[in-house]
Amino acid sequence: MKMPLDPAAAAQIVIWGGLLLGLLFGAIGQFSRFCIRGAIADWVTFRGPARLLSWMLAVAVAAAGVQALIALQLFDAGRSVLWSPSFLWLSYLAGGAVFGFGMVLSGGCPQRSLVKAGSGDLKAVVTLVVTAIAALMTLRGAFAGLRVNLLDAWRVQLATPQDIGSLAAAALPLPAELLRWAVVVALLSTAGWAAWRHRHQMEPSHWFGGILVGLLVPLAFLLTGYIGFIPEHPETLEPAWMGTQSRRPEGLSFAAPLGHSLDLLTLWSDKATIASFGVMLTLGVLLGSFATAKARHDFRVQSFRTPRELTSHLAGSVLMGVGGVTAMGCSVGNGLTGLAMLSGGALLAVAGIVAGAVAALHLQRRQMEKAEMEPSLSKAAT
Repeated sequence: MKMPLDPAAAAQIVIWGGLLLGLLFGAIGQFSRFCIRGAIADWVTFRGPARLLSWMLAVAVAAAGVQALIALQLFDAGRSVLWSPSFLWLSYLAGGAVFGFGMVLSGGCPQRSLVKAGSGDLKAVVTLVVTAIAALMTLRGAFAGLRVNLLDAWRVQLATPQDIGSLAAAALPLPAELLRWAVVVALLSTAGWAAWRHRHQMEPSHWFGGILVGLLVPLAFLLTGYIGFIPEHPETLEPAWMGTQSRRPEGLSFAAPLGHSLDLLTLWSDKATIASFGVMLTLGVLLGSFATAKARHDFRVQSFRTPRELTSHLAGSVLMGVGGVTAMGCSVGNGLTGLAMLSGGALLAVAGIVAGAVAALHLQRRQMEKAEMEPSLSKAAT
């Protein structure tokens, strides 16, 4: 039985719990190189399966944990944005594609950039700052009108939550919970079989990284959806989820929290601007990766080598900030947390992320091939 907490205590536990989860995520990400952008790039470039399989393991483990929480009624998944009946299909697809293209240009998604920044990469620091600015501009700034009026307007209002189980139950004579568990079993079986089949190409860090990152997802929902939940807030007499920016149960995500972090830093004296679960999670990843990099002697200061590299990172950062907010989640928010929730919107967003990333990788390859050919053509002309 849950211990009764007053709203202030619940908020503090969620906020500091977010920092702890971030520290763990940062440490795991630093030693395992867990990276969804890297997983896609490895597969497209040289068919390397290790990080892709690590991602699959993370999704499968996270899905099992999240569905267990839902089955035990430890949090109300229907109040999460990921299960919203408002299905913004175009925002998911377009935002995901923009984000995926951007994360390739910038050399990493927000989660990986936090880990790299903690390990001394100044390029990642620039990426994070610009991504945060672009995210804020998309949340409520210059880009917000375009997002709301051009993309969010194309929505379908569902009669049920947008999870796969509820959507399938509308067409099949089976309960949504049973259908969700069927998907989870399929995910666990597929991920386990694929990882075992390619076990000789996977290092222990890929196994541990995927499994441990996957476990963080249900822990986040246990923290924000159960521990931080107040059935009847004494001021509003309404249910309340304390310590989160959205006042809903929240999982692991980094695009919008980067913007909220910038808000907090620039409006520090404004009492209405306070630290939230997502902000502290973001800080924790940075600190966790820094501590781990120092302990493993992996801390190395790196910077841009050419103006072209700087331009690529700046453009990619803007695209990630815009795309992550538009798709209502980054590669972790949709590609891990959203998939674990079996969200239909997350599936569309991930499809967009993969398509955008593959397009950017092919563009980079063509540019490299062209650059390699130019000296040969110049030599032949002389």
